[in-house]
Amino acid sequence: MRAVITGGTGFLGSHLCDRLIAEGWEVLALDNMITSGESNVSHLERNPRFRVERADVTEHIEVAGPVDYVLHFASPASPFDYLKYPIETMRVGSEGTHHSLGLARAKKAKFFLASTSECYGDPEFSPQSEEYWGRVNPIGPRAVYDEAKRFAEAMTMAYHRYYGVDTRIVRIFNTYGPRMQLNDGRVVPNFMKQALRGEDLTVYGDGSQTRSFCYVSDEVDGFIRLSKSSEHLPVNIGNPTEFTILECAQRVLAVTGSKSKIRYEPLPQDDPKQRRPDITKARTLLGWEPKIDLETGLRMSLDYFRKATFEEKVLQG
Repeated sequence: MRAVITGGTGFLGSHLCDRLIAEGWEVLALDNMITSGESNVSHLERNPRFRVERADVTEHIEVAGPVDYVLHFASPASPFDYLKYPIETMRVGSEGTHHSLGLARAKKAKFFLASTSECYGDPEFSPQSEEYWGRVNPIGPRAVYDEAKRFAEAMTMAYHRYYGVDTRIVRIFNTYGPRMQLNDGRVVPNFMKQALRGEDLTVYGDGSQTRSFCYVSDEVDGFIRLSKSSEHLPVNIGNPTEFTILECAQRVLAVTGSKSKIRYEPLPQDDPKQRRPDITKARTLLGWEPKIDLETGLRMSLDYFRKATFEEKVLQG
């Protein structure tokens, strides 16, 4: 079996490469590397079943030979990145999805779209089920990511209905673990970096907004199960255990042993107040649910964040 993974050197893409290689697949990772780098997959470079290629999927995609699965993970995914690259984010969600679907159609391959819980926007209901259409500000600063993913889902379903492409859509909730960028603006790397540096942990608003954090190995297991299913409509994959941002900060302080304090800053525009997946569908159809709780996952990530923080300090002199 051969897979093409767009965004294959990113946080989630690289872990997916690991999993497929471990299962005996041949993997081609495509990435323009504007928000990631080959270091995430350098441990695979000597594997004869793995290849990485610098490529921009907003342009035409050419892949020689047979392909069994196209897994589209290319996109800036953190607020820092998609606000820095708004046009690129919109293009990879639209043109990149179109080209990736075109590759799947040409190769008669299955297609897997990495979508997001951001499709639900700032939700009126919690937990969020796949039937909820969401509440998104289409012209707010976060819309470049939210609407790109909503468009990508619509394009994926159009290819399935019109061309008969065998598609899957996963809506990913907050995921964390090794290989996250220290400075990507997401909750866990922000807190881990600040705690390990002895800096104040930045909490936006009063910290009562909630998130549900899924460890990366659990998340990837959900991807694999969905990829092997026959479900074409979106499926939530995330941890249904809900934490306030303040509770997450307190757990990071406990895991790191840091004496850092908490500093409060204004809440960013359109920041969701609640984020919790209803995973009834994943449990029923895939037999999937997460196994790793937040504190355990933070401890499993600690060595990576400690090393990344040290390396950044060395580079900064």
